[in-house]
Amino acid sequence: MSRALADEVLDRLVGTYSAAREPVRAAQAAAYMRDQFPFLGLPAPTQTALNRTVWTGLPKPAEDDLRGIVLACWDLPEREYQYFACTYLRRHAAVTGPGFLATLRTLITTKSWWDTVDPLATWAVGGLVQRHPVLVAEMDAWATDENMWLVRTAILHQLRYGADTDTERLFGYCTRQAGHRDFFVRKAIGWALRQYARTDPDAVRRYVAAHRDQLSGLSVREATKHL
Repeated sequence: MSRALADEVLDRLVGTYSAAREPVRAAQAAAYMRDQFPFLGLPAPTQTALNRTVWTGLPKPAEDDLRGIVLACWDLPEREYQYFACTYLRRHAAVTGPGFLATLRTLITTKSWWDTVDPLATWAVGGLVQRHPVLVAEMDAWATDENMWLVRTAILHQLRYGADTDTERLFGYCTRQAGHRDFFVRKAIGWALRQYARTDPDAVRRYVAAHRDQLSGLSVREATKHL
């Protein structure tokens, strides 16, 4: 890892974000997220503008640089730093190899909530597995893991695959977790099916009809929202 690059990104990031702190918005954001995380109070458009300031003029990171930067962001208390990490990962996803999945697992299972898990699942993990199909076996393992956020990630990782979706895996994951007690897993099932229905609505109709007794009402409502 280039310590100089990681240090430069973090120094720029903390300085830029801290100077833009909005305490009133920070309190509102924390309350919206059930006071699980402290916030700086930076709305999304402000973060987007500040991010450009942070990375403008910097070289493309290598995989080790990227790992060091995102893990350092995860160690910072305010939630916007984790959002930056997700955005930076998406921007530089192409530099990551199969071994990076272990880092993504750490991010998914640390400070876990939908606001970071979902972009990690649909962009970082999904893209990595698509580029490195050997990782599909890891998705099979995550789909039955005790950690609900890994389950959610496995269900959602194909969300952007469209016609390249492995339907056997998608439907298989949904069936195996159809009775899951947690809202976020049931919601993920419905979301993944609804998204795939944009590609093959008849396949989703058939799946829901065949598994309606197993799926939760929430999953069925979400899956069939646009059918």
